[in-house]
Amino acid sequence: MALTIYNTLTRQKEEFKPLQAGKVGMYVCGMTVYDLCHMGHGRVMVAFDVIVRYLRHKGFDVNYVRNITDIDDKIINRANENGEAFDVLVDRMVKAMDEDLGKLNVLKPNAEPKATEHIDGIISLVKTLIEKDFAYVGSNGDVYYRVRKFEGYGKLSGKILEELESGNRVDVVEEKEDPLDFVLWKSTKPGEPAWSSPWGEGRPGWHIECSAMSTCCLGNNFDIHGGGPDLKFPHHENEIAQSEAATGEQYANTWMHAGALRIDGEKMSKSLNNFFTIRDVLKEYEPEVIRFFMLSSQYRSAINYSEDALKEAVTKLDRFYTALRDADESIEAPTGTEYAKRFEAAMDDDFNTPEAIAVMFDIVRDLNKAQGQERNQLASLLKKLGGVLGCLQSDPESYLKQGVELDAAYIEEMIAKRAQAKKDKDFALADQIRSDLDAQGIELQDSRAGTGWVKK
Repeated sequence: MALTIYNTLTRQKEEFKPLQAGKVGMYVCGMTVYDLCHMGHGRVMVAFDVIVRYLRHKGFDVNYVRNITDIDDKIINRANENGEAFDVLVDRMVKAMDEDLGKLNVLKPNAEPKATEHIDGIISLVKTLIEKDFAYVGSNGDVYYRVRKFEGYGKLSGKILEELESGNRVDVVEEKEDPLDFVLWKSTKPGEPAWSSPWGEGRPGWHIECSAMSTCCLGNNFDIHGGGPDLKFPHHENEIAQSEAATGEQYANTWMHAGALRIDGEKMSKSLNNFFTIRDVLKEYEPEVIRFFMLSSQYRSAINYSEDALKEAVTKLDRFYTALRDADESIEAPTGTEYAKRFEAAMDDDFNTPEAIAVMFDIVRDLNKAQGQERNQLASLLKKLGGVLGCLQSDPESYLKQGVELDAAYIEEMIAKRAQAKKDKDFALADQIRSDLDAQGIELQDSRAGTGWVKK
């Protein structure tokens, strides 16, 4: 089955055909690093991490570029509030981002360009747009893009120019020729970091940064451009306009947008002050639980954040790791099985992780009934497919017992005491031991092999 991807640009699923056979150039808009990453950011980063992992599983050589916005109004304002230099704030937030995403098992991209490292390229791109009459210098020293001059404006978002009202989603600035025009280069203000340019001291606008970084790393035309749901307009629309006007080539062939993480029906957002940082949630849940929760919905769908949803992810992961317990996962996983074919069919259908996980639960069902070599092979296959999603790579015993406050030796002592009580037919004592451990967060699991335990 061919890999199909929903292309936001064409509004339909399309068979994925990279520009160069066997290779994929992919750019994803990363973080603006003025604060800790929240769960909405984590959802987008995990979504594209799985996409990259699966493309590589399919045999593609993926050049994955994910930028860092390290200069913009939010960064400058936060640094001023903190009384620190903007680059000091950026360095601290990048380190925190790497720690948080690392815990969620998000792989580092092949390249992670920063806007301030591409000032020369940004200036060159703005020069080209001015030379082609797609941009102009305002009386305030800012450089603006002529939106109405680009005939394809709105093709990604479906926005119609006549319906974009002044002052709604665009700034009304007297120095603009048209209220719809957006800034490419901002002239410096007192106390702001600035770089020299043909138009005076200043700094880049947000949209032009990604155009310069993506084309520098991947070329004028590349395979996939992705990002969060809120970037479609105006950010990605403006990227297309300025990039295609400058180069005369199609910018990205396939556009992908992850769904939002919602709380009470609203998108998780710092601007709405309804967000939880990844670090907040990691205090209560294991990293793999958070990742698995995010994979429970197809990447384009919105996810509703709730304690119940996270607890359900805990239960499901426990089922996986319990099934893997006592199996020899080191044995080579079988190839060409119906499970593997169904898993790949799900992922080939626009990276349908919920359906892929359903296939993995079918493996668990049969794994729990299997014995000997068949059991070991199914366990190896389950772990291999889990690895494609960035899950199930921990030691089962360690995973199931992590976060336990009781001493493991004490728990084993109680299990032995319970076994003796059952042997003595003192079932009341055996039940009491189980109940006492249960009250302390320890679940006993009886099987033909004996009694094991996990954290509830």
